[in-house]
Amino acid sequence: GPKMAAGSGPGARELFAEGLLQFLRPAVRQLDRHVHSVRESQVELREHIDSLATELCRINEDQKVALDLDPYVKKLLNARRRVVLVNNILQNAQERLRRLNHSVAKETVRRRAMLEAGGY
Repeated sequence: GPKMAAGSGPGARELFAEGLLQFLRPAVRQLDRHVHSVRESQVELREHIDSLATELCRINEDQKVALDLDPYVKKLLNARRRVVLVNNILQNAQERLRRLNHSVAKETVRRRAMLEAGGY
């Protein structure tokens, strides 16, 4: 089939780079929004786990219940640990996304300045 970049001069490369930046900017922003909303729901989940664990401990201390709830509390705390772990991973991903967003913005500004100066 025909090649994507018809020419291979600086003009074609600039055009491709500009197109790539145009595509990257909204993609990075959208990813950032997604990560943010996932992190918010993770915080909510952690709060639910905490209150459930507190409730279980309270019931467990109430000797009228002939039921050992320790295993359930352990399971909950394990789940909570995993939630915190996922949140840390998401936080790192978000930091990387923000840095990428910053680089893309800087590169865009640099390119526009070059184009306005009239030289490549």
